Amino acid sequence: MPTQAPNIGVGLRPTHYPHLEPRPQTKVSWFEAISENYMDSKGRPLDMLELIRTDYPVALHGVSLSIASTEGLRKNYLHKLRNLVKRIDPFIVSDHLCWTGLQQQNLHDLLPIPFTDEALTLIVEHIDQVQTFLQKPILLENVSTYLRFPCGDYTEWDFLQAVSDRSGCQILLDLNNLYVNAHNHRFDSSMFLEKIPTQIIGQVHLAGYTDMGTHLFDTHSKPVYPAVWDLFSSLIARAPDLPVLIEWDEDIPEFSQLEEEALKAAHIWNDHHGQTHTQRISTPVFSSFS
Repeated sequence: MPTQAPNIGVGLRPTHYPHLEPRPQTKVSWFEAISENYMDSKGRPLDMLELIRTDYPVALHGVSLSIASTEGLRKNYLHKLRNLVKRIDPFIVSDHLCWTGLQQQNLHDLLPIPFTDEALTLIVEHIDQVQTFLQKPILLENVSTYLRFPCGDYTEWDFLQAVSDRSGCQILLDLNNLYVNAHNHRFDSSMFLEKIPTQIIGQVHLAGYTDMGTHLFDTHSKPVYPAVWDLFSSLIARAPDLPVLIEWDEDIPEFSQLEEEALKAAHIWNDHHGQTHTQRISTPVFSSFS
């Protein structure tokens, strides 16, 4: 049994700067910041991130690393990311298992990859380059997809494990993305979750989707749905020490509603592990490169 309560964080969004700037007491233990929002930004955004960092651990979560790009990694981007990592000293650095553009142009989307040996070899090579350059381990997130390549050498869960096994990189498991993909591509989300070894998971994301009728769309614009909470309950019963993040990127509510979502995650954790928790959810353990 673990010895501490769960590590529940929320995404840091500019909407909440006025609430957070006076440094109020909160019910969360850490914050996750979108890396690109602070890599090229000075003034208030960076000041706010550093202010938050004085009181809380911070994770940096990127959307433009493009780890699966066949054109190679962008050196300028990596230098900016490394500078931010040195400045903030995050306890987690993460991005997405995808590609994001062509000919050095960012398409601002998280694009799907084929689950093939060729893609695996390329991604593992890029992970080694990034971790060596940053001198810090990274996590990669499973992404929501709306189409699948017609052929592949792996299932998605086997591909995630192969990436981790061959690179040493852990997976940021987004349970909302998992559920969206299960619905869109007609597979069993619970079976997927059972296939993922908990030791390769380094962090969990929880968010809400939008039902478009023909498919589910990963909007991060709503509270976490019951089916996703069920997946979380199943996972946290087996892996109680994972850092957990509540994501909310559109139609962002008051900060108090984010805290309530975080407390829902804490209550589910407590249902399994029998600890109560009335103040701030406990602080995550910092990781190092090795």
